[in-house]
Formats: sequence, C-alpha cells, structure tokens
Amino acid sequence: MNTIDEKKNYRIFYEIVVNSLAASLVNNFVWFALTFWVYLETKSVLTTSLMAGVYSGTVALTGFFLGTIVDRYPKKKSMLFSSLGSLVLYTAAFLLYSMTPLAVFKNVQSPALWIFVLLALVGALAGNLRAIALSTLVSVLLPEEERDKANGLVGTANGVSFLVASIFSGLAIGYLGMFWMLVVALGLTVLVLIHLVFRKIPEKTIQHSEEHAPSFDVRKTIAIINAIPGLFGLIFFNCFNNFLGGVFMALMDPYGLSLVSVQVWGLLWGLLSLGFILGGIAVARKGLGNNPLRTLFLTNIIMWAVCCVFTLHASIILLSIGLFVYMCLIPIIEAAEQTIVQKVIPPEKQGRVFGFTQSIEQAASPVTALLIGPIAQYLFIPYMTTGDGIRWLGPWFGTGADRGIALIFTITGIIGLVITLLAMRSKPYHTLAKNYES
Repeated sequence: MNTIDEKKNYRIFYEIVVNSLAASLVNNFVWFALTFWVYLETKSVLTTSLMAGVYSGTVALTGFFLGTIVDRYPKKKSMLFSSLGSLVLYTAAFLLYSMTPLAVFKNVQSPALWIFVLLALVGALAGNLRAIALSTLVSVLLPEEERDKANGLVGTANGVSFLVASIFSGLAIGYLGMFWMLVVALGLTVLVLIHLVFRKIPEKTIQHSEEHAPSFDVRKTIAIINAIPGLFGLIFFNCFNNFLGGVFMALMDPYGLSLVSVQVWGLLWGLLSLGFILGGIAVARKGLGNNPLRTLFLTNIIMWAVCCVFTLHASIILLSIGLFVYMCLIPIIEAAEQTIVQKVIPPEKQGRVFGFTQSIEQAASPVTALLIGPIAQYLFIPYMTTGDGIRWLGPWFGTGADRGIALIFTITGIIGLVITLLAMRSKPYHTLAKNYES
C-alpha cells in the first residue's frame, strides 16, 4: 500500500468511525432510556432482568448470522442494512406507543408493553451488524501494526456514545418522556443513513464460488477457529466473563436507582462513561504492548478485584469509583480480543469469526440475567431484609433490598477473580500466546 492510498484509507476509516459513533449513540440512547422507563413504570426488578435477558439473548442468537452477512456482502452494504433495520423497528415502536393508552404500559403482563420493548430493543440490536462490519474494516483498511490503536479508537467512539446516551437518556425520560425520546432516535437514524449513503469504502472484491461462499454453516466456522490452537479457550473464557456480566446487566440499574433519582443516575452514567473514552484513548495512543493476550488477562484481574469491593457499602461515591475503573478497562479488554482475532484469522473470514464469538460469548449473559432477577427477588433481597443476613452481615454490610443486590455483586467479583487467575495458568492460554507471537 503506497502512502497516498494509506492516507486515504485512514481518512475513510475515520469517517466511518464517526458515522458508527452516531449510530451507536442512537442505539445506546434507546437502550438506556427504555430500561429506565420500564423500571420506573413497573417498579419491577424482574422486568429489567427479563429485558436484559432478551437483549443479550438476541445478541447471542443473531451474532453468527450477522457475521456471515458481513463476509458475504460489502461492508458498506452491511452497515446500511443495520441502520435501515433500526429505522424500521424504531418506527414500528413509535407507532405502537402513540396508539396505546399509557396506563397499559404500567402492567407487567401487558402484551403491548412487551411488544413495544421487543421492537425497541431489536432496533437497538440491529447495530450489532454495523459493529461486526467495523471490526473487519480495521483489517481491510489499516496495516497490521496499527490495528490495536485503531481498535482503541473504536473503543473511544463507543465510550463517547455511551457517555452522551447515558446523560441524555436519563434527562429525556425524566423531563420529556418516551414519545420525544423516540422522535429524537428516529431523526438521528435518518441522518446516519443519509451520511453513509454518500461515503465510499474501498474493498477488495472477493469472488466466492458456490462451494466456498460464506454460509451459515456453524461447523465451517468452528473449523476456522479450531485451526488456531488456544483460540477457543479465549472465547470460552470471555463467555464465562459474560456469564458473570449478566448480573450487572440485570441488576445495576435497580441498584443505582435505589440510591439516586433517574435524572442523577442517567447523568452519572454519562460521567462514568468518560472511563470508556479514557481507556480507548490509552489503547489508541499506546497500543496493547507486545502481548495483547497477557494485557487482556491482567486487565480482567484488576476489573474483578474492583467488583469485589465497589458495593461493600451503600455509597454512590464508592459505586461511582468502582464503575469508573470498570469502564476504563472494558475498551482495553475488547481491543485486545479484536486485535488477536484480526492477526490470526484472514480478513475474508473475520466476519463469521467475530459473529461466532459474539454469539458464544453473549449466550451466557441472558441465562444469568434471566436467573438472577428471581434469585435476587426471592433469595438475596429477603436474606438482607428479613432473613439471617441481618444478623450475620447487617452490622457491617448494611440491610435492605439494595444490600441484597450489593451482596450479589460482591460474590460475582470474587468468582470472576478466581476464574481469571486459574485461566492464566491453563494450557490454552499459553498455547494461544505462542501462536500470536509466531
């Protein structure tokens, strides 16, 4: 690649990152606002748990399918499909909300409530197609030695979208309501589509014979991954991490909203999302070092150690510090995994591999999210409000429903830390490390 082409590819990459930032902003905005709104309307932890399960379950079920689309079609077309799908689903959700009496949405058993939730959530999830395409574009447009920094830039963009969406979703629900939130989401999605239509993305045209065309055959994708010894070990490690992460997905909003108002909680998430940006900037500027795999595991050790302590007391300050550190580490972990896959897997197969890893890694989250709601509601919360937890833990840990949720977070952090330390001593870890260096 000559210098002129390289500069052109960087410019195109930056334009696509900005476009994806805007799309991600809309999708995060809808997801946050919907979660806040449903909890405030229903006052049900089970409802937010079920929503988290539906969200992550849909990611798990669609990841491989979306990854195959990315390998089959030009990346620009895949991204257009993504935004168009979001637009259609958000429009359907808007129409349903506009035609349904508001009292209906306060009933957890209302079919209209769950149809509305599904339309909005799947609209937000359509952005996963764009995310997979963007990961493969890093390999298509940029040289290998710059990919870890590019992944850091993508992480920074995700952090910015998370920050802005966090702030404005809480404010939108608190002051404007769901109707105007949907109006804003529809308008921004249209602008993202228009901008992307006029962008040109240079890609090598890959002619697939019918025999070798990317297909929805899971066995072929497994064979691609299995050809890299140790890669499955990394995928299953991240799968277990997501299994634990389902706890935070399901219970963090109820816990936070037990400490502060929805406006403050949304604003706080926006400020905490600066961690995403700082973590992404650190990777974009410094890279991941000579051993991204080791960086990934060391970062996980720090993350789970923080999770052991950030809810030991019912303090929004302690929670905020812990979440900020957590946010700083997430883009480093994600960039490390993407950099490893981008090096060991050929570009024309990366869509399927990224989609497959997304499906496998996210498959655990809905299981946890769906289980942890009832476990919290019927076991841990009673234990810390009327059970033996008052006597054994209450004097130093505190009592009440929020402390029942906090106890789950502490136990989750301990489990994550132990598993990470054991994984670093495993054979797949050392095998993949050698394969990456070779």
